Amino acid sequence: MKKLHLGSLSAVALMSALGAPVLADGHAGTLKIGALATLEGTYTQLGEDSIRGITTALEAAGNEIAGRDVEVITVSTDGSPDSALRAARKLVEQDGVDIIIGPLSGSEGIALRDYSKTQPGTTFINGSSGAMETTFVDPSDNFFRFNTDGAQWSVGLGNYVYNEKGYETVATIGEDYSFIYTQVFGFATEYCAAGGEITERFWVPLGTKDFGSIIAALPDDVDAIYLGLGGGDAVNFLNQYQQAGGDANLIGGSIMVDGTVLNSEGSAKAALTGVPSSGMMADTSDDPRWTDFVSLYQDTFDEADRFPAPTLFSLAYYNSTSAMLQCMEAVGGDLSDGQAGFRECLSNLTLEAPNGDIKLDENRQAIGSNFVVEVREQDDGSLATEVVSVIENVNQTLGIDPAAFAAIGLPGRETPVCQSSY
Repeated sequence: MKKLHLGSLSAVALMSALGAPVLADGHAGTLKIGALATLEGTYTQLGEDSIRGITTALEAAGNEIAGRDVEVITVSTDGSPDSALRAARKLVEQDGVDIIIGPLSGSEGIALRDYSKTQPGTTFINGSSGAMETTFVDPSDNFFRFNTDGAQWSVGLGNYVYNEKGYETVATIGEDYSFIYTQVFGFATEYCAAGGEITERFWVPLGTKDFGSIIAALPDDVDAIYLGLGGGDAVNFLNQYQQAGGDANLIGGSIMVDGTVLNSEGSAKAALTGVPSSGMMADTSDDPRWTDFVSLYQDTFDEADRFPAPTLFSLAYYNSTSAMLQCMEAVGGDLSDGQAGFRECLSNLTLEAPNGDIKLDENRQAIGSNFVVEVREQDDGSLATEVVSVIENVNQTLGIDPAAFAAIGLPGRETPVCQSSY
């Protein structure tokens, strides 16, 4: 059971095809990996499961890569760019790590992209952060992202809720930072082009405890409300919304329907039954690669120490670690010459991930599949996301002509403007 899925070429064959040397013994010493995750603040549970993703991949590899022992140094962040930057500096400048896997949250990713440019001797492999700008604007040569971004995670959802659900008008609520701007950007471009109207956009600080004023201000003349919340914010909003008697149709952003929310205690999750959403995975996919990964995750941890199934965050960190493992094997554990061979492998790898094949574009940004889903109650009474449709090969411009996409502007509180074409 404990095996890693290799790309469409074996790692050695891939490097040979690239003309890079494959070294059997060209390495020495322990490989030091820095892991960045939000282990404090509203996204704590998300961060804990991201570390499980790294652990799952490394234990499947026997905690050894190309004959080198592996040391993982984990540092906590709180979701803020400053905390991510402090953590990365510690890992690189004090601990001397070779590779960083992380961060988790959107604005953290932008900060690490900029920092990576000052540290050319270290390779940065994104964890799960999904702000568009991280790779779309002024990308870094040594920063790689094997997860699609928040806008890519929205592909298919706008068309589905407009054409199939009949939601012609929506209001949106989102955490006031780069990742949720990116999520709403992806949703809005497709939904508005389909004919939908976004009447109001509400933004709340990350870590909001009291949603009373927002709930009171929600319009009652829209067909649905889009929720761009996650972690503790998602649970707090749902609990308070139900207590206030809210009964509107809901649309979930990707982290609103993640397992970290669906498995929460209390009545919050009851509001999510039947809610449509989209993202880089579906809990109940029957793809053998996905079901193998679910079993691997479950076997790696005691039941009391994990979620019933992998979350988006364990998947994203697992994929990043798997890419790292495959390319380290391909170069025989050798990171000489500024890690050039290792980075060339990452750039050209087709990762046969549990959620579909992933390859990188010229900015080292993932192109992959996106899943339109609905939250459904399972036989055991739990909630999980079920597949409605799968859109393959979603690129960072969402299938829009690159020049037209750039003209829309970068994600923000009011960008994109809701219009019928882009």
